[in-house]
Amino acid sequence: QVQLVESGGGLVQAGGSLRLSCAASGQTFKWYTVGWFRQAPGKEREFVAVISWSGSDTYYADSVKGRFTISRDNAKNTVYLQMNSLKPADTGRYYCAARGGVYVPSQQTHEYDSWGQGTQVAVSS
Repeated sequence: QVQLVESGGGLVQAGGSLRLSCAASGQTFKWYTVGWFRQAPGKEREFVAVISWSGSDTYYADSVKGRFTISRDNAKNTVYLQMNSLKPADTGRYYCAARGGVYVPSQQTHEYDSWGQGTQVAVSS
């Protein structure tokens, strides 16, 4: 397992942008698939985006496709989530998660082995 720490959350107006970071410990992080999830108050945690270990494969939830971009810098052990054209519906706590093994665009929380503590995103209308 790896240790994950998210950062970059905050309060932004609708239409604005934020970039979240997920910093990981461990030299083996570069071999991990990493996903972003979010959870709004009173709702279940939902999939946002996932990226393969090499960064060559990505997959997005329909609700964020075209607005969010997931990327990674393995030299820095960091995965990013660039969020543009933010909407109030994007409000929630954002978590990154990692899993080992062959890359598949995993969208279920139980498929991930390691989780960060999350970073809060609030989008005002």
